[in-house]
Amino acid sequence: MQGLRRVLCGATSIPRFGIFSQERTYLAQPIQTHHHYHHDFQDLVLVEGRADSRAAILNRPLSLNSLNLPMVDGLKKLYQSWEENSDFGFVIMKGSGRAFSSGADVVDLYRLINEGKVEECKSFFRALYNFVYLMGSYLKPHVAILDGITMGAGAGVAIPGTFRVVTDKTVFCHPETQLGFHPDAGASFYLSRLPGYLGEYLALTGDKLNGVEMIGCGLGTHYLLNARLSLIEERLGTLMADTPNSIGNSLAQYGDLVYLDKRSVLHKLDIIDKCFSHDSVEEIVDALEKVAAESHDEWCYCALKKLKEASPLSLKVTLQSIRDSRFQPLDKCLAQEYRISLNCISKGVSDDFCEGVRARLVDKDFAPKWDPPSLGDVSKDMVDSYFSPLGEFEPELELPVALREPYM
Repeated sequence: MQGLRRVLCGATSIPRFGIFSQERTYLAQPIQTHHHYHHDFQDLVLVEGRADSRAAILNRPLSLNSLNLPMVDGLKKLYQSWEENSDFGFVIMKGSGRAFSSGADVVDLYRLINEGKVEECKSFFRALYNFVYLMGSYLKPHVAILDGITMGAGAGVAIPGTFRVVTDKTVFCHPETQLGFHPDAGASFYLSRLPGYLGEYLALTGDKLNGVEMIGCGLGTHYLLNARLSLIEERLGTLMADTPNSIGNSLAQYGDLVYLDKRSVLHKLDIIDKCFSHDSVEEIVDALEKVAAESHDEWCYCALKKLKEASPLSLKVTLQSIRDSRFQPLDKCLAQEYRISLNCISKGVSDDFCEGVRARLVDKDFAPKWDPPSLGDVSKDMVDSYFSPLGEFEPELELPVALREPYM
């Protein structure tokens, strides 16, 4: 805790918690691709050329740069071509407007499911998880500028990269359990590796972190004020050296001194570890209620409120997903997330995903009718079915592990 209370500056003042190493293994082999970009993708993702870098700009500002199939499929092809191109040395990703990315376009997925186009949803998840895996094994240094809203899969496409620049405008969260879904796009990998049981807390409650807190827990690598972003972008645009050290040093030169707010959730890590280390969601709720009764801490009441608003089934699936992923590599985490996601959209056990999106983002009555309606009604068999092999006629997620990580 002492390390979290001290002054934070750039990437040099915080311990790294081993979420993603800044060192890339250059045994990985780039995938050869030949492609032509569709006009829609050119509008959805803008490209900027710089002296020794390229920048991809997520460009759906009216939908907070939410991700759809043309975007993630196009990004994967674009990044593959950039990885092969020796004319420049590193890559930057940022968002247009007030968001980096609000995550997957779940309203679009909701409509596709209701129109019976589930195969298109599956294609989206395959493309998304393949892109996240590409980011996690990318050969070139990558700088993600997480200025503004960074939610769900929007965080997933950025956090595997080498550098994550956060600002005073950054808002990070994983609100999936409130939508009857689960933290995906690699979230089970990096949330499970946060200090103590902070990952379980963030995954189950959907609570937000600001930029300073992301630095404090290791999700961010460098902190800059939003007003100074143009300076660092100008600096990166003229940078000729492309090693991780030279890029990191340039980012650190523009880093701002910040303090962890006394109200930060990172000051609650002892309570989080005490409550969220339990084996079941019911035990977590009981522990929180006990602490709330003893301390009358408003934070406990807020956490309980968020847990009770979430899908009971999603809470149990999410807890198991985080726990199972703690010692698994990224590709195994993504494969498990793919199974869970397909179960969420199939409605085989529950319609909670569509119900959650309807209640919060479509009708906006904020009164989802969860099925099962309570934690006690969620059986172990229900939860286990989300992690089971997909079956003879449903292919598992295929990732190019043998090609990109031949040493595995």
